[in-house]
Amino acid sequence: MTNQPSLVCPLCSCPSFTQEESRQDSAWGLTSHRMTLLICDNCRYVLHFYDRNSIFDFD
Repeated sequence: MTNQPSLVCPLCSCPSFTQEESRQDSAWGLTSHRMTLLICDNCRYVLHFYDRNSIFDFD
């Protein structure tokens, strides 16, 4: 059993987020980056997580 930290918004400390998926292409269109976006439900600040790995994934 791992003890994972709770994610809170760095601006307003709200612990509630809406999750969206995003894809960004490079300037020349040769590469594509998939990201998970967590949007704060209070202030709408966007947290970007690349490749589904973050400091909150300990597996």
